[in-house]
Amino acid sequence: MVEEQGYRVPEVCRIVGISYRQLDYWARTGLVRPTIRDAGGSGTQRLYSFQDLLQLKVVKNLLDAGIALQQIRKAIEYLRETKQSLHGVTLMSDGNRIYTPESPEAVIDLLSRGQGVFAIAVDKVATDLEGSLARSKKPSRRVARAKGA
Repeated sequence: MVEEQGYRVPEVCRIVGISYRQLDYWARTGLVRPTIRDAGGSGTQRLYSFQDLLQLKVVKNLLDAGIALQQIRKAIEYLRETKQSLHGVTLMSDGNRIYTPESPEAVIDLLSRGQGVFAIAVDKVATDLEGSLARSKKPSRRVARAKGA
């Protein structure tokens, strides 16, 4: 049986920039469990995949941005439930909530179980407005303003 190349705990801690205690806690509580090999008792070493490292790095970046671990846990759980890979996902935060853009017009609040958040892409509105003005063939009436008014 060929075993996938994995990253051992000391290497993971160094790469991600977290302590052993953080990594151990996150694995024990299910935030990010190693997918290649989990701890199976005394003497077995956890082996993390690249995808695991990616999740850990995202968690670390969100923590560094001031997001509470409880909020991060909710966002990660939502992404797992919806089977979204972290590749191609953009995460945004205002310091309290975590969002992901679904399209230029829709942003999803990951902490509200995927509730949509109103968004406006102003550049798109401006382009649409310019197009509408160009299509309207009616000449515009300009109102002369008096100087100093």
